[in-house]
Amino acid sequence: MEYQAQIKLAGDADTYRISPQIKPYTLLDLGFEKSKRGNYKYSGSLDRTNPFQPAARLIITVAGDLSGFKMETVNATGFNKVNIFTHARQAEFTLQYHFILDEMVTRGIFEKI
Repeated sequence: MEYQAQIKLAGDADTYRISPQIKPYTLLDLGFEKSKRGNYKYSGSLDRTNPFQPAARLIITVAGDLSGFKMETVNATGFNKVNIFTHARQAEFTLQYHFILDEMVTRGIFEKI
């Protein structure tokens, strides 16, 4: 998957894009980790009942030059994509998903289109 300027997950009503105000230190403040290649990666649990072995996780990778990003929801192992908008626990997962992304919008990482 290539880095993209804007992303809309399947089933989501919102489209997100990189904010012009994005700063590396804000990414680190919100739990992103810098990889050896210089990219920033976030892995957050969408499962509020079992955050250490979640049924679904949100994975976001921002390019090191802050020009694009990748975003997907995956299972606990991280190998299979999960559509949280059609999942049996859809209400719980989408609530947590929007909570995380709303905080990132507020802090200037993303913008809703």
